[in-house]
Amino acid sequence: MKTFSQALAVFVLAISAVCSADRPNIVMIMADDLGYECIGANGSEMYSTPHLDELAVGGMRFLHAHSQPICTPSRVQIMTGKYNNRNYVKFGILDPKETTFGNALQDAGYQTYIAGKWQLEGGFEGPVKFGFEKYCLWQLTRRPSRYPNPGFEINGEEKDFKDGKFGPDVVTDHINGFLESRDESKPFFVYYPMILPHWPFVPTPDSEDWDPTLWRDKESEPGGFRTQKYWADDVAYTDKMVGKVVSKLDELGLRENTLVIFTGDNGTATQIKSTFQGKPYPGGKGSPKDSGTRVPFIASWPGTIEAGSESKELVDFSDLFPTFVEMAGLESSKIEAYDLDGVSLLPIFTGEGKRDKPYIYCWYHRDGERDKASEHVRDQRYKLYSDGRFYDIQSDFEEKNNLAKLAEGKAADRLEKLQAAMKKHRAATLAADPIQAKRREGMTRKALEKKKKEAPEKKKKAE
Repeated sequence: MKTFSQALAVFVLAISAVCSADRPNIVMIMADDLGYECIGANGSEMYSTPHLDELAVGGMRFLHAHSQPICTPSRVQIMTGKYNNRNYVKFGILDPKETTFGNALQDAGYQTYIAGKWQLEGGFEGPVKFGFEKYCLWQLTRRPSRYPNPGFEINGEEKDFKDGKFGPDVVTDHINGFLESRDESKPFFVYYPMILPHWPFVPTPDSEDWDPTLWRDKESEPGGFRTQKYWADDVAYTDKMVGKVVSKLDELGLRENTLVIFTGDNGTATQIKSTFQGKPYPGGKGSPKDSGTRVPFIASWPGTIEAGSESKELVDFSDLFPTFVEMAGLESSKIEAYDLDGVSLLPIFTGEGKRDKPYIYCWYHRDGERDKASEHVRDQRYKLYSDGRFYDIQSDFEEKNNLAKLAEGKAADRLEKLQAAMKKHRAATLAADPIQAKRREGMTRKALEKKKKEAPEKKKKAE
């Protein structure tokens, strides 16, 4: 006969299981340096991405999704739900004072796990501080090889793999291991910032000239390997890793109640030259033009998101945080307290309710220099920079024809609305300036002192 405490425990577990079923799991996958033009579902004929194409067939493909131009700005924005003008410090850092979607979902009762590329400092406790219970990360405390014979930080320990393993497989296997060992009474959030297909572009285990001995004795990631020779192989392996995670969800019977999102953190590397829709399409990483910010964005949630659908909604990386916390069932007042810039995508996923996002805003400078930042606001067709340049991106992808003084009709109307939007965000930028300047000063003081010490030595050498 069960005691009262045992009966109560069973009841609590039953209630937890019901709550878990009511709230969907979330798997957020973000490739490293993979632009819109590299996915078969988007129209690419150069690269093989069958798993991503299948994900799109079973879900929703977004036509107007934009990241930041390079990795750290995108990672800061997607994790905090805020535009970079309000919280970006410098490359390679996530401000310790920020709250991430990991923190929010953990507080909402989700199990949280992160695996892949970190690049945000904070040491072994960084991922935990930002809301992830467990992790398997590259570039947390060091920068060893990420591909053949890689090194990772796994739950507080540095671990090297010198047995010919390939880094992306190690990461994906750890994610699948988490899925298998998860607490089934709770929903989960997996954030997978991939290490593929960022340079060095190397042969993969599926390449004809795969070399499992490569970099076995290297303590840091080597340079080089930046030619296009293995790019198609790296894209194909990126796709394969996504397929491994989705297959594990299927195997465990989790697909119906799991939202899977795939995107890229910025445009393709500039060394890569593709052909897209019959025209040359050079990689645009680092540029605020479409080739640098337009990224693939696929959302799959069987039974909720309409299969084979497309969306013209404007999406940027600030939108993921509010989407996830709304899915987690947080009250509006709690979501508002996070002071987010994004707009939830849940109404688009479910087909219920309305979403109001008439434009995207982008503030970008790699090193956070506020007086040198590039700023623009845009809709699906028109883009306005803070210096007054105005382009019709639909007909002028390279942004060569400034229409600021020529706009008329619909273009003039959009210009007026975008000018009002720019004014609003410029005010937010100026309001954040003193705070950000102080934080940046503290975080870069050591670097400046080092630079001053090195200056006389460099001068002597030059003389």
